[in-house]
Amino acid sequence: MWRHGETCVILAIAAVALVAAATATAAAAAVRGERRTYIVHMSRSAKPNDFVEHGEWYAASLQSVSDAATVLYTYDTLVHGYSARLTRAEAEALESQPGVLLVNPEVRYELHTTRTPEFLGLDRTDALFPQSNTGSDVIVGVLDTGVWPERPSYDDAGLGPVPAGWKGKCEEGNDFNASACNKKLIGARFFLTGYEAAKGPVDTSKESRSPRDNDGHGTHTSSTAAGSAVRGADLLGYAAGTAKGMAPHARVATYKVCWVGGCFSSDILKAMEVAVNDGVDVLSLSLGGGTADYYRDSIAVGAYSAMERGIFVSCSAGNAGPGSATLSNGAPWITTVGAGTLDRDFPAHVVLGSGKNYSGVSLYSGKQLPTTPVPFIYAGNASNSSMGALCMSGSLIPEKVAGKIVLCDRGTNARVQKGFVVKDAGGAGMVLANTAANGEELVADAHVLPGAGVGQKAGDTMRAYALSDPNPTASIVFAGTQVGIQPSPVVAAFSSRGPNTVTPGILKPDLIAPGVNILAAWSGSVGPSGLAGDSRRVGFNIISGTSMSCPHVSGLAALLRAAHQDWSPAAIRSALMTTSYNGYPNGNGILDVATGLPATPLDVGAGHVDPSKAVDPGLVYDIAAADYVDFLCAINYGPMQIAALTKHTTDACSGNRTYAVTALNYPSFSVTFPATGGTEKHTRTVTNVGQPGTYKVTASASAGSTPVTVSVEPSTLTFTKSGEKQSYTVNFAAAAMPSGTNGFGRLVWSSDHHVVSSPIAVTWS
Repeated sequence: MWRHGETCVILAIAAVALVAAATATAAAAAVRGERRTYIVHMSRSAKPNDFVEHGEWYAASLQSVSDAATVLYTYDTLVHGYSARLTRAEAEALESQPGVLLVNPEVRYELHTTRTPEFLGLDRTDALFPQSNTGSDVIVGVLDTGVWPERPSYDDAGLGPVPAGWKGKCEEGNDFNASACNKKLIGARFFLTGYEAAKGPVDTSKESRSPRDNDGHGTHTSSTAAGSAVRGADLLGYAAGTAKGMAPHARVATYKVCWVGGCFSSDILKAMEVAVNDGVDVLSLSLGGGTADYYRDSIAVGAYSAMERGIFVSCSAGNAGPGSATLSNGAPWITTVGAGTLDRDFPAHVVLGSGKNYSGVSLYSGKQLPTTPVPFIYAGNASNSSMGALCMSGSLIPEKVAGKIVLCDRGTNARVQKGFVVKDAGGAGMVLANTAANGEELVADAHVLPGAGVGQKAGDTMRAYALSDPNPTASIVFAGTQVGIQPSPVVAAFSSRGPNTVTPGILKPDLIAPGVNILAAWSGSVGPSGLAGDSRRVGFNIISGTSMSCPHVSGLAALLRAAHQDWSPAAIRSALMTTSYNGYPNGNGILDVATGLPATPLDVGAGHVDPSKAVDPGLVYDIAAADYVDFLCAINYGPMQIAALTKHTTDACSGNRTYAVTALNYPSFSVTFPATGGTEKHTRTVTNVGQPGTYKVTASASAGSTPVTVSVEPSTLTFTKSGEKQSYTVNFAAAAMPSGTNGFGRLVWSSDHHVVSSPIAVTWS
């Protein structure tokens, strides 16, 4: 998410390199003999008969390589094994022991960070999802920074008893009592053993050693997914109205795994295990840690076992866009969510002394600037520092900025932090100007002084004006909240993009959902900027990131689970994907704000989620756990790697079978050709979940003006009953193209009542 402005963009970009950083750290630790946390995957069936309990065996295996190490966590369901602090030499010694599958170094993950129900067509939720009222037994588990339980988004009025099968609880800690939970917030736990082993004890003067959310991110995501309806919600007067989650009748359980120093994989994996055992139906994780093989990615490992138990897992794609191949959480059993905009904006207008007027955005609420123009200065001319243009702390000369509006370049430090710097130096206001790194993307901020953000083009003109005019002046006019903004949605520039670097044959992200300027509940510990110097306190906040889009999909999955209790996680994802839209009513494609051009499936996957259609998709692409095992065989994972994910110790891959990624029954198509061109065959099976009918196919793809041949057999599918399955094959053929060329298209099955659409991405490698 963008919790702390630009800082979070940097963290999200840095997250892509976390696996490499983890390897480098481990190497350095080996030289110094330092300890770090490792997660040890064990073969449960290999336990010697000398041990009664698996925990005894785990402890003995650890003691055989280290006299000093102790077990941090044991894992009994999602994975089998334990975590411990080891030196690199001890970890390598463990790997050679009988019964040990893998020893993975811990990874530090980062958080990826109203009007939304109306924008998604959910203002009539009860009519669209009639089962959602009676389906309040659906439970959404959120792994994040905790919860601020006193917010009215967790009001349990009108809800029945806690579901009978629920095994979770409300854990107590400082600033948090068990009585904080109710029939809405039915569980709240916290996990910090791995964090404290790596970072030392939690500083309780800065954050609560309990499920309480001192950050705001977790309260925002959980209330976005399943918050109760709250009338009169707003942020400082902006976005006023009724705020409610996607599944307002669902229950919420929160699992605090993220702390000031990050989110650690040993804690995340344990929290996922506990959440599954507690009885959640949906798991929502708005965090990520770059890319790694699935058996080394703790979220992917935990999500696999959750999927086997029928639990839908959604994760944020990341905020490292608009560069290609930047997404995380790309495992095919995870629903990976990118971010788009709403049709709501918070305009502010910057008027220069030259008479030119530029549109920007702002959530400032406070004392206004004078009605007459104010002196205007570029921060680079008001500093002796080489970083002065960025308005870094202490970089501005007070005598030069006092009483003036200061133009600051965006980047490096947090956006709102720049306003603190200007204010501390005596400035009257701030214009935050994008550079090439952010282009025309605008994210509204609750500035601490009159301030507005503008795009790169406006910023360039303003810099030129401030540097050339002998007496530059400016004023800022705040225009409140506007709805009906068009075009919308557009793809957020920060939203991470494909292709999937671990498995290019699986198209990611899966889809996009609202993730820009989202209003939801907030922590009482911090102000809307999330910065330490912000003394303001608000009940709701507006923030942006794929952290915000992920819980939208988590909540929608809860609605679909309530409406179709027999659907698998793959069927739910399929319904959301194949009913998504990739264009506007006028026929033009959804735009990418980073380029100003139509977005591609590498940006949006299947498109923007459309829940009103997802409840009745007609056909679904279902995937069973055994199909994912075949997929793992297709990507040449060995027995121990597969066992680490699936916990099946027998050789899952038969030498008598041919495995192919193209056979995984995914609701999208990712085709890879060599530069010389060629052919590729995909097979799919669709299940009828609607009325009987006949579907006819249309399919096409191209790379610019160069067509890709797409042939589908059979071209017609007829279903006579619900639950019936039909299979088809798709043959792709293309001529030679330069390496790195991309092509795109769609394959669509249409009947009298339904349209089932799949994106196609083609790459010449």
